[in-house]
Amino acid sequence: MHIVLLCGGAGKRLWPLSNELRSKLFVDILPSPAGGRESMISRVCRQLDSSGLLDSTLIISHQDQNDITARHTKGKIPVIGEPFKRGTFTAAALATLYLKSSGAAEPDDMICIVPADVFTDEDFFRRFKLLPDILKQTHADIILIGTRPTYASEQYGYILPGRKEPNGYAPVTQFIEKPELDVAETLLQHGALWNCGVYGFSLAFMLSHIEKNGLPVHYEQLLTLYEQLPERSFDKQVAEQTQRAVVLPYDGVWQDIGSWDALCNQLDSKVLGHGRISESSPDSYIVNELPYPIHVIGVPGIITVASPDGILIANKKDSNEIKEQLGSIPLQPMYVEATWGSYRVMERSVEDENTTVTTLNMTLLPGKHIGLRQHRLGCRAWTVISGSGQLLINGQIRQVTTGNQFAITLNSLFSILAETRMVILEVQIGVPENEDSLHYEAEDWKVMIDRAGSYKSPD
Repeated sequence: MHIVLLCGGAGKRLWPLSNELRSKLFVDILPSPAGGRESMISRVCRQLDSSGLLDSTLIISHQDQNDITARHTKGKIPVIGEPFKRGTFTAAALATLYLKSSGAAEPDDMICIVPADVFTDEDFFRRFKLLPDILKQTHADIILIGTRPTYASEQYGYILPGRKEPNGYAPVTQFIEKPELDVAETLLQHGALWNCGVYGFSLAFMLSHIEKNGLPVHYEQLLTLYEQLPERSFDKQVAEQTQRAVVLPYDGVWQDIGSWDALCNQLDSKVLGHGRISESSPDSYIVNELPYPIHVIGVPGIITVASPDGILIANKKDSNEIKEQLGSIPLQPMYVEATWGSYRVMERSVEDENTTVTTLNMTLLPGKHIGLRQHRLGCRAWTVISGSGQLLINGQIRQVTTGNQFAITLNSLFSILAETRMVILEVQIGVPENEDSLHYEAEDWKVMIDRAGSYKSPD
């Protein structure tokens, strides 16, 4: 069995802690059993590891999130980057063709796609081990996991099961997507289950649907076509079109914590970060990533969230409205995590129509480097605020430490390796977004030195 975690969405319902690059999956906010805090994706990987399933897992995410995904999964599982977001069906197709082209899966092997933001317990993942045998025994095309509803919800899809078999599974008689409240109440009376978004199927079955939808059955060819593809849902393209589907009910914990109201119920403290809440503000929460204190006085039932990307103050039950307020306009992230560390945009100003000045605070983790980059436009200056490391420019190595200042000249190949935790103040003048044309993130430091040493700057 091959498990595919699907990472999708920009996480706007948890803004400003989440942004286009750091979605809700990557926010270290959940209490960790080992102490401290962990992200949703770290929690899922920990549970998969405990269930003995992590070694057979891979992740599909947008390619811009490859670095942050690798960081939160500690590089233990493959991360496949989508060049564009094209829906759950296309992501499942990409994962299937990756497994096929790499030789990791045979036609009869089962692939199980799972939303990466699932919030559940380890028993949920242990049930995955039952899926291949049930799929084979029933001769079904798809097997799903459905959870027992705790209330009539208009936000979830439902599965209406048929007669339950002795070993626990049941045939699927109907899929119902986000029904009206009265319909949801009727569905509960008939034993309907919430659809968890977990689908198991054979590689051969998925290949047939890939061909049916006019897509190539080769991984590289699909990547080439990705930008032109429409957004497609696995539910609509496959599940709802399949006559032979079975569902395995699950009675344990399963929740969607994609809103501040739901997430607050999972927190072990009402104040995270700098701040205080008065006794006259019951059921209020503060999540503060900024160094400035927040005080809530005489306001019950609110969530106050502050990060470099902005500040949200909302009634918890109405906090989902932030998604509509932000709209569809892409937001420029002010805080970004990568495998080497993170950076925060401290200030961005427009001097004139052709010049933008951006000040960044970069934090590099010990033993990490930023990859090999080429400076092509504008000016870039660094000041080492703390820590020490090695600066690489065109194959030349320079030892740097607290207080050192240097400029990155035009067309240089450069990188920096942190020997200790480093904090660097970077000032960019006229440097456009995604300015670095070369970026070899995974390369060994010595290999990068050789590559940069053989580089000749263009005239």
